[in-house]
Amino acid sequence: MKDSKIEANSDILAELVVKGMQEKKATDIVVMNLKSLKNAVSDYFIIASANSDTQLDAIANAIEEEVFKATKQNPWQSEGRTNKEWVLLDYVDVVAHIFLKDKREFYALEELWGDARIQHVESV
Repeated sequence: MKDSKIEANSDILAELVVKGMQEKKATDIVVMNLKSLKNAVSDYFIIASANSDTQLDAIANAIEEEVFKATKQNPWQSEGRTNKEWVLLDYVDVVAHIFLKDKREFYALEELWGDARIQHVESV
């Protein structure tokens, strides 16, 4: 029997995550390319902001749907859905972070990986 799971490389996976974020109007989307960093935990961190806990849920669901539709892959780990302040979707090579605006400023993930190549994604 043929396996229907399609392997996605991290570049394609990152594009799918961004597409899911844009679908639900996430703001301040930042793609951090960590590939060239020595002790990076993944290839990409993708960070976005949500205006409400409802939008935060919608963005996380849209990412999961977009990635699953294209790759038949679910996140390896998902955290933060009960607190609804910061949702993390871990696809191993790509980690999506969706924050409420004030929590994003507090944790300042962009500053932790200052050596990463950072791309700001235009809102659609």
